[in-house]
Parts: sequence; structure tokens; C-alpha cells
Amino acid sequence: MDVVSLTAVGDEQLALAKGQSSGRAAQTIFGGHEHFLRQTVIALVSGRETSVHRSPGEATLLVLQGTVRVTAGNDTWQGAIGDFVVIPPGTHSVLAVKDAVMLLSTRADT
Repeated sequence: MDVVSLTAVGDEQLALAKGQSSGRAAQTIFGGHEHFLRQTVIALVSGRETSVHRSPGEATLLVLQGTVRVTAGNDTWQGAIGDFVVIPPGTHSVLAVKDAVMLLSTRADT
């Protein structure tokens, strides 16, 4: 059985993000070609945003630290620690309102 501390990985990724000019860092903690699912811990420094990108099929986002705003077309959702959102199909972006750590779950083949 593999066990990972999301808190520890999140803290590590947030520290890395703070040292990057992009203000973000990520680590896949499970997944790959031999798996159906992929979970990635993503950290964004306050005020930083992902570029607008297409959803990789079914995807969910769980906020582990901070506050984020997800924008998909005309829809906007703001989430804080413990909030969970199903990412809608199409394009979207994620903004860190406060330093944020999220768990992104997707299919591994996307």
C-alpha cells in the first residue's frame, strides 16, 4: 500500500512555486501509463493563474490550501480548503486568490 501525505507534498510544492518565476509547481503523486487515474498536486502563489486551457476530459479539483477561482466561459466558482469542483468540459483557468494547493484528478490517458 502506497501512502502519501498531501499536506507534506502540498507544502513542498508551494515552497517550490514561491521560488519559480511562474509562481506554480506541480507533482503527480499517482498515475501514468499503467494506471487509469492520475492525481497531481498543484501549487499556485497568490495572484498567479494558469493559462486558459482545455479540460482533459473528466477532471475534478479539491482545494487543499488557500483559495482559488475557477473560470470556465461565463461561469466562475470560488473555492477554499475542502471544496471540491467537477471541472466542466471546454476551456477554463484557475487563479490563486490566496496561496493555494489543489489536488487535480484526471484520467491518466489524457
